[in-house]
Amino acid sequence: MPGRGRALAVLSLSLLNVFTAAAGLAVVKLTPERHLSPRPPSVAARDLVAARSAIPAADPAGARSPNPSVLAGRLSALIGGPDAKINAVVVDAVTRRPLFEQRADQPATPASTTKLATSVAALASVGSQHRITTQVVRGAGGGVVLVGGGDPTLTALPARAGAGHPPYASLADLARQTAAALKASGVRRVRVDYDASAYQGPRTASSWKPNYLPDGELAPVSALTVDEGRVAPTDPSQKARVADPPAAAAASFARLLSVNGIPAKAGRSTVAPQGAARLGAVQSPPISALVEHLLTDSDNDVAEAMARQAAIKQGVPASFTGAAQAVRQVLAGLGVADGVSVNDGSGLSPRNRISPIALARIVSLAAAPDRPGLRPVITGLPIAGFSGTLSPPRYTVPASQAGAGLVRAKTGTLSGVSTLAGVAYDADGRLLAFAFMAGDGKGPVDPGKLDQLAAAVATCGCG
Repeated sequence: MPGRGRALAVLSLSLLNVFTAAAGLAVVKLTPERHLSPRPPSVAARDLVAARSAIPAADPAGARSPNPSVLAGRLSALIGGPDAKINAVVVDAVTRRPLFEQRADQPATPASTTKLATSVAALASVGSQHRITTQVVRGAGGGVVLVGGGDPTLTALPARAGAGHPPYASLADLARQTAAALKASGVRRVRVDYDASAYQGPRTASSWKPNYLPDGELAPVSALTVDEGRVAPTDPSQKARVADPPAAAAASFARLLSVNGIPAKAGRSTVAPQGAARLGAVQSPPISALVEHLLTDSDNDVAEAMARQAAIKQGVPASFTGAAQAVRQVLAGLGVADGVSVNDGSGLSPRNRISPIALARIVSLAAAPDRPGLRPVITGLPIAGFSGTLSPPRYTVPASQAGAGLVRAKTGTLSGVSTLAGVAYDADGRLLAFAFMAGDGKGPVDPGKLDQLAAAVATCGCG
């Protein structure tokens, strides 16, 4: 029965919302700031999410799909007609059939909804349980080499008890392992060289605005970075990043070795000797956790890392060009590459182009019951009015508050561009995927309009 399906969906989402709100700062970071913090992503809710039926696609034999003409009437009234600068699509997430289209196949600037393509590509290629290794090996002349594998969560901060997420790889733990191994072999003093060769090419995209790094939108992209390259990682108000993340990481590691009884000094960039003996290693949380975090908080550093992990797996250079190539290759293998053209993994590039129908198909694929490895894309989507980049004040005004708790979506914002793509159950209990893309980069846009459209999808009893 449609009413029963709707009730179950609402109840399930309500349970998750209560969980999220009650856990608060101890469980999930509920602000849209784009950086890792000692506070965890939403992975603590994964068991609850996996146990409920509200996130996977609805049973095709269950609730009815909406009547396209009825749905179109609701959405067209909000959009303001075909001349409005909004490209839009709503699809049945079960059948992938479009239910509403307005320039749905016309590519537009996706901004951070690019992260949906990046996340699906990373999960599908590398695997949800893969962990990224940072290690220390013996170097030339009795030194050691700190080798980065591209872990964006490597941290020098102390672990926090009860954090509620898989522990981040600890540089301090790596220093303890290395110091113990060096002492055991009779080494008492070392030079710390560093190897960031897992990534190639420039550390910034040519299409990025020059203010992105000074403003702290992300750090220079590197295979070896500690605390996302933040100058003051314990102070969220300080967004400045270091100019050379690998060198800064080596300096931090040398200090930690000294604390552990091995006087050390930072050395130079190098490539670790082939087959060098390992002195210590730490691993990131699984890719599933990283994807959930990057989507919930729209973390640009983690997104760029995920794109490069896909490139490494695909056997292409882990550069901006190679990562873009890898994302498209993986999406093509999944049948959802049409309408997708990207230049970075984070969506900061204004040259990225993705069509609304492509975004909706990517989200529908991630929600499919036969794609459990992609489910972190759905569980990582912010919950309207509750978490991540959809935290209040979004979905708290009368025009969109009906969608609070019912809409899960990825936001995207660049100058003159606002996007929203995600999923929602409609009033009849049918899972729908949507993508709304507003603006042409030349004037102001209102993200509240997109919230209204998503709320209209969630509340439409259009069967």
